[in-house]
Amino acid sequence: MRAFILRSVFQRLVLLLIVSIMAHSVIHLAPGEPSAVDPSNPRMKPEDIAKIRAAFHLDDPLYMQYAYWMRDLMSGELKSFKDSQPVLGKIWRRFLNSLPLFLCATLLVWTLAFPVGIQAAIRRGAVYDRTTTVVAYTLISVPGFFLAYLVILWVVNTFGVPVIGLKTFGMEHADPLFRTMDRVWHLVIPSLIFASGGVAVLSRYVRSQMLEVIGHDYVRTARAKGATEDTVIYRHVLRNALLPFVTMFGLLLPGLIGGSVIVEQIFAWPGLGRLGYEAILARDFPVILTLNFIAAVLTLAGTFLSDILYAVVDPRIRTGLQGDA
Repeated sequence: MRAFILRSVFQRLVLLLIVSIMAHSVIHLAPGEPSAVDPSNPRMKPEDIAKIRAAFHLDDPLYMQYAYWMRDLMSGELKSFKDSQPVLGKIWRRFLNSLPLFLCATLLVWTLAFPVGIQAAIRRGAVYDRTTTVVAYTLISVPGFFLAYLVILWVVNTFGVPVIGLKTFGMEHADPLFRTMDRVWHLVIPSLIFASGGVAVLSRYVRSQMLEVIGHDYVRTARAKGATEDTVIYRHVLRNALLPFVTMFGLLLPGLIGGSVIVEQIFAWPGLGRLGYEAILARDFPVILTLNFIAAVLTLAGTFLSDILYAVVDPRIRTGLQGDA
């Protein structure tokens, strides 16, 4: 097991290096200039542009720019092209805004999808199964931005309350209880929109996995031995159907950055997804590269966590790893 962990960590570090080099090369090879040094900007004089390019090492070879970027990133001195603010500080502030949205949406997805999918598999072909199938495919088919606009219009016209942004304008001096309730209210609608597609997809996946496992011989054997239906479903079927979801659980982490771009943009939510979108429009290379690097770290960390969870959940994998060690 120890050898497996060390080997996995080493492989992921090498892969992270390769991904960072490729991302850096692709972004810098794209046409166009950062907004801060755009030659078409009438406010910029040639000497000002030259100073900015020298300060950000934009005239150096790509391998030197990569070295400067990694050095500044690791030392915490990396600055944004757009406003010269520390990149890690900007990302950290946006991360604190994205985290509640991500956690609420993830909790809704995994809390609602499993009961819906399990019941649809148990009642295969029944009215409940057909209804959830129609609702799931409708949520998958309807674009997220269109659904978000419909929900915003309905909530505003029905309840007459704002849903855009982190909080209602003018609530800074209100009672702490009202401020908390206002923040929760502004979190509810984006979380529901963010989670709707995930619930639809994951519930269908749960249903298909449950139906696949229900047909196995050991399930029929458990029923033949007189086990109750709840014991068969939740102890034998669900336990063996959970293995593929270990991989999906590990891939949740990258969604913290890129999974909520549309929702954050529509609801004016100042999170990581919106920060990345704004950085792309402004060609803010340090922010784009750092977000890409963090997303790669989260992806590799998620897959590593999935490998460890596989070994914990499945004794066969754990025995094989112990044999390797």
